[in-house]
Amino acid sequence: MTSRRWIVAAASLLAAPVLAGCAAGFDANTNKPYAPTEGAALIQSGKYGSRGVQIPQAFILGPDVGAQLAQGGQAPVYLNVLSAGGDTIEAVTTDVGTAKLVAPVNVPAGVLTSTGKPTPQILIQSLSKPLKGGETVAVSIQFARAGTVDMSVPVVSRSREFTAYPPAPGATPAPTPTSSPSAGPTTGGGH
Repeated sequence: MTSRRWIVAAASLLAAPVLAGCAAGFDANTNKPYAPTEGAALIQSGKYGSRGVQIPQAFILGPDVGAQLAQGGQAPVYLNVLSAGGDTIEAVTTDVGTAKLVAPVNVPAGVLTSTGKPTPQILIQSLSKPLKGGETVAVSIQFARAGTVDMSVPVVSRSREFTAYPPAPGATPAPTPTSSPSAGPTTGGGH
C-alpha cells in the first residue's frame, strides 16, 4: 500500500466516529444537559423528564466517607433542573425529615438551574434516621406548573468530586485510624 493510501485509510477511520455522531441529529444525547455523577436523573414511564421538567442530576450530600449524618441533623439537597417553558420549585418533602426551601426556586425556560450554587437552597432538617451515604431517599418536588415530581434520590458520600461541596452541618467526623504500638525487638536475657 502506498503512503497516500495509508493516509486516506487512516483519515477515514478517524472520521467515522465523528460522522456517526452527526447522524443522531438535534435530538442526540450529547445535545442535552448532562452531569456525569452517581446522582439520580428524572426518568418516568421510560422517558427522560416529566411534564416539561428535566432533572439530569439530583443528590443529597452525605457525610465524609466513614462518617454519618446524625439523627436530628440536616443534609443539603442538590438538584439541577431544566424546564421547557419555565417553572418554579415551590416546596420539597422527603421521607427522612422536614425539607426547608430557603425561597421558591425560579427555573427560567431552557436554563439549567442549580439549587445548590452558590449555597444550598434545599435543606433536609431534623433527620429521622442517621445517613451514611449509599442509601436513597424519597423526595417529592412541588413545581408551580408541572405539579409534583417524585424521585428516589441517592445520598452520596462527600468524596471525589463531592469534596468541593461544604460538609453538611452537624456531620459527625469519620473515626481517625489509630496506630497501635508496635512490638519492638526484645533483648534476650541470659538463662
